Amino acid sequence: MKIRIGIIFGGFSKEREISFAGGRTVYDNLNKSLFDAVPIFVDSFGNFVLLNWEYVYKGSIRDFYPPADNIPAKTGEFQVYAESLGNLTIAQQEELIEPLGKRIEPATFQHYFDVAFLCLHGPFGEDGKVQALLQTVNMPYTGSGIEPSKIGIDKALQKRLMKEANFASPEFFVINKADWQKGKQLGFYEKAKSIIGFPLVIKAATQGSSIGVSILNTANEAEFRKCVNKSFFTYEIEGSDWSKLTDWDKTEFIHTLTDIREGIGIPVNIGEIKFYHPADLLDYLNDNLHEGESLLIESLDGEQEVLIEGFIDGREFSCIVLQNEKGAEGKSAIALPPTEIKKGKELFDYRSKYLPGLARKITPIDLPDAQIEKIRTECERLFHQFKFDVYARIDGFIKADGTVFLNDPNTTSGMMPSSFFFHQAAEIGLNPSQFLTYIVRISLQQRLLDMPSVTTISGLIKNLDDAIQHEKTSSIQKIKVAVLLGGFSSERHISVESGRNIYEKLSSSTKYQPIPVFLTGNEEEHVMYQIPINILLKDNADDIKEKIEHYAIHPIIKKIIEESSFITEKYAHVSNLAQPQMFTYALLASSVNAVFIALHGRPGEDGAVQKQLEKVGLPYNGSDAKSSSSTINKFETNEILHRNNLLVAEHLVVKESDWKTDSTKTIASVLQKIQFPFIAKPVDDGCSSAVRKIKNETELKAFADLIFRKTEGFDETKAAILKVKPKEEFPQKTEFLVEELISKRGASHFLEITGGMLTHFETTGEISYEMFEPSEALSEGEVLSLEEKFLAGQGQNITPARFAKDKKMREIISTQVKGELEKAARLLNINGYARIDAFVRVFENNKVEVIFIEVNSLPGMTPATCIFHQAAIDGLKPYDFIDGILNFAFQKFGKKQLVN
Repeated sequence: MKIRIGIIFGGFSKEREISFAGGRTVYDNLNKSLFDAVPIFVDSFGNFVLLNWEYVYKGSIRDFYPPADNIPAKTGEFQVYAESLGNLTIAQQEELIEPLGKRIEPATFQHYFDVAFLCLHGPFGEDGKVQALLQTVNMPYTGSGIEPSKIGIDKALQKRLMKEANFASPEFFVINKADWQKGKQLGFYEKAKSIIGFPLVIKAATQGSSIGVSILNTANEAEFRKCVNKSFFTYEIEGSDWSKLTDWDKTEFIHTLTDIREGIGIPVNIGEIKFYHPADLLDYLNDNLHEGESLLIESLDGEQEVLIEGFIDGREFSCIVLQNEKGAEGKSAIALPPTEIKKGKELFDYRSKYLPGLARKITPIDLPDAQIEKIRTECERLFHQFKFDVYARIDGFIKADGTVFLNDPNTTSGMMPSSFFFHQAAEIGLNPSQFLTYIVRISLQQRLLDMPSVTTISGLIKNLDDAIQHEKTSSIQKIKVAVLLGGFSSERHISVESGRNIYEKLSSSTKYQPIPVFLTGNEEEHVMYQIPINILLKDNADDIKEKIEHYAIHPIIKKIIEESSFITEKYAHVSNLAQPQMFTYALLASSVNAVFIALHGRPGEDGAVQKQLEKVGLPYNGSDAKSSSSTINKFETNEILHRNNLLVAEHLVVKESDWKTDSTKTIASVLQKIQFPFIAKPVDDGCSSAVRKIKNETELKAFADLIFRKTEGFDETKAAILKVKPKEEFPQKTEFLVEELISKRGASHFLEITGGMLTHFETTGEISYEMFEPSEALSEGEVLSLEEKFLAGQGQNITPARFAKDKKMREIISTQVKGELEKAARLLNINGYARIDAFVRVFENNKVEVIFIEVNSLPGMTPATCIFHQAAIDGLKPYDFIDGILNFAFQKFGKKQLVN
């Protein structure tokens, strides 16, 4: 019998979105032959919700909770969490929960699951409280126990204990909130100057390592006060500053201030007045904040202590430490190879931590072996010192003189697909599914010691061991699918995320054997490599390419592989660490049964890969070469749709040759047809690459200069004009597309949508189109950003789209919209699956207009992408959706599957 794993995720901390995304990763990657995954969502009020599975695949908690119908219509289009609805009664909370699942009490947990897998972060996750609750109801759980968790959450306590145990430590002191607010700010500033000096680090005591942290480089009392307030999650605002802001700037300020990742969050207090909704706070400041006055805004979910410590000028690393299941060589813990975090001078913040391509992770850290071993030894020593169980993630710095400083040990690591947790386990040959099995097994072993009265644990361990052994010796034949990822477009990093997600969904199945294949090269020559799991889980496409080209197993990693061989022999496969193997298309055809193309932009969406696969007779996902070569070109797509009486934006192409010859004339010709503001974007690249709203000639010139540049580097002045973010990809092209900015134009309702689809073969041989319910895409900026489209918890998509308040009318409009999307799909000969982006205008007489933006023949398949939300409404889990895509590919190519 399979073990039921209750995945506890979400919560009410400031890192709830990472918890939610991590819970989804665990839900997807638990071995389906060993476990039944049960999603248990913790909401803003601390309720445990047996969540309907389809909500696991929402990109953000705000996509489904609170339900869209319960969100009050307020100014500013603020994206809110459930706590912004106010101080709700239990009955009101249950009303919110009812459409999503079932509220359950801890005393009944054993009716629903056998083991709790903890993915919660921050308070009521890493602080021992949920662990204590689970022990009270006799529910075994993963990770550290109660007492080590209390240490793991408290940075101030950690510092004191580490200093007592002779760990290297910078100078530090702690500020108590009550003292800070009694007017002792100057005293603390002077203390920081005299005891620590600059630069220094200011951080919240009980938050995640990327929340509420600042680096202050130079002595500045005002900035010191601002940073400490940030770590207390308070904000002092001056009336003189407020009065200088435009209405738009004020709204954007409140957006940022109330954001749980960048700001102080919400609800907040101003004096005795409590604000639950950002719009109410905005209205209050407009009415009550005047010149010469100031107000202190305090988060209700703030901090009581702030840690001030010396900045360590060293190389930053993170190291996962595992409890040793068998105690090989007398060691009760094994530190995996520490990873160096390579970035600029900026903080390793939420964006750079979780969006691929912004920070590089080098494993192991590039140091002499003796220094790497010193890091590992210190991490193992801290693991023992704090009596951590199962695993921990320990961050730190190593100075040029070899001194190792450890900080921020975490008893619950982030579990995003590319997190340190999976990244380092891959170095010893464990794929995510195998690593999670190990974590469950070692946690059960630990709970035998913590919870001796729970007699079921021994039986669970025996059942799991028997099932693991059975799976090892099983000879089930699986369908081999090459997952093609990477590429050389500006979206290559997102392609890696998509490919990894496909690999992980297939690798935990009982039907498929995925083989990761990395594509690089150029348009003239595609170079492909089958890659091992440790290279697949590198941080981004550039890291993967570098590791392939300079392949070697580091001596330290060889040593760790030997130390942990008892783990890999039981849980992993030998092929997981096989040397990269170069593939041609012909070799691919002799090695696999099908290919899943997870590439974005060129090549992949342009038909080039499809042509090669067709030559060797390999089934593949998505549209054929001819259709793909049309849809990659946004101008050509618009022209085809326009000729067939579908609505598109006014559009034209700006060519580099014309721009270089006479930019003034080119600008005039553009403005003759399309007025400012308009949208500029590459003609033939991915949907999120270098899309900008252009409001004036200065921005147009900056856009043209950047996209027509001849070197990789940016002109910083031009980049600043276009608000290009650090390390944002901005492709080099010889032409770009200018499109009219689609507007409301008298419609009563106007929204941006994206609609997915899946095709099927009927018994007649005809292709039918299953059009998913479109998602409504919400943006906090001028256009949807890369983060909002692909980074878990960042953007918001409402699925199904809110075409009307009345349910019946919403369905009528949705049917019309889906009909228009299907027309476009058929005109473009799209099959397999795709995503179509459009704007929708709904008029008072219920007339509906669908204005097409673009078509993606290989849509993003990252864990957070909304096509999975849409498929879920039709009853398809992500694996089922992917399986459907592959089934269609086999039928299309006339190939019979090996396994039914």
